Amino acid sequence: MAEMPELLVLSKRADEYCALLQVAKLPNLEIKTALSPKVEIVFGEPDLICEALDSLPALVWAQSTWAGVEPLLDPNLRRDYILTNARGVFGPLMSEFVFGYLLLHERKILQRLDAQRQHRWNPSLTGTLRGKTLGLLGVGSIGAHLASTAKHFGLHVRGFTRSSENCADVDTYFHANLPAFASGLDYLVSLLPNTAETKQIIDADLLQALPAHAILINAGRGSAVKELALVEALEAGRLALAVLDVFEREPLPTEHIFWRTRNLLITSHTAAPSFPTDILRLFIENYHLYLDHEPLMYRVDFERGY
Repeated sequence: MAEMPELLVLSKRADEYCALLQVAKLPNLEIKTALSPKVEIVFGEPDLICEALDSLPALVWAQSTWAGVEPLLDPNLRRDYILTNARGVFGPLMSEFVFGYLLLHERKILQRLDAQRQHRWNPSLTGTLRGKTLGLLGVGSIGAHLASTAKHFGLHVRGFTRSSENCADVDTYFHANLPAFASGLDYLVSLLPNTAETKQIIDADLLQALPAHAILINAGRGSAVKELALVEALEAGRLALAVLDVFEREPLPTEHIFWRTRNLLITSHTAAPSFPTDILRLFIENYHLYLDHEPLMYRVDFERGY
């Protein structure tokens, strides 16, 4: 480590991040916004970092401003540096998103708005979250926050993970047998990363195991959904609603069938944005660990993909 490590900020919001970094007055740090062969630390979006990798011979550590780091996981790219991603900051935002749309459905908000526009009284009974069952595909820091929020609304929570059972707010854990996990769920939320094991995990079999009144929310990665299987389930009435925030191709092409699929809401990757103040707080914590030669938080395993 150099006495005065150079930090390169690679972000579409570089000006905002640099202003916050100046206010933070981090010790022994020289901030750059242009490539330099002496850059030791990079902070920014993975796609921009990916483009700069070959021009950063002294790189030791890259801090992503996103949770997902797929552009940097290409096996043809160098991996001789520490990569950390953004975690621990998206849970509250994701809870707002998920429960906002669950309440939109249960409280019939769109139907009541439509009735108001037609000057029509709509006294139909509302639904409720209380007593329902929420299934979480993936129970990392975001899933744990959703599980905690679910308890506030009186939901039963199931979690599907590889092996961990670290969240006390999950009532029942599954590590295999996806159909059994999905059976009887009222709501299914996918928070999975993009890995070989998670690709198209939400397929026809899993969708068939869900009750027809169930709601699917995908806020993890678009690759987790087998798209045509989801379209078929929605069009056939075997699923009440799908809310999709992420897609295999983004922006979603204008000709994509999802735009024409009934009972499908598209939210254009807005579920949990990276607010600079949140992400910078995480970077500052990691930077102090870096100066003290301590292990960094949220290190990404290049092989596992998260």
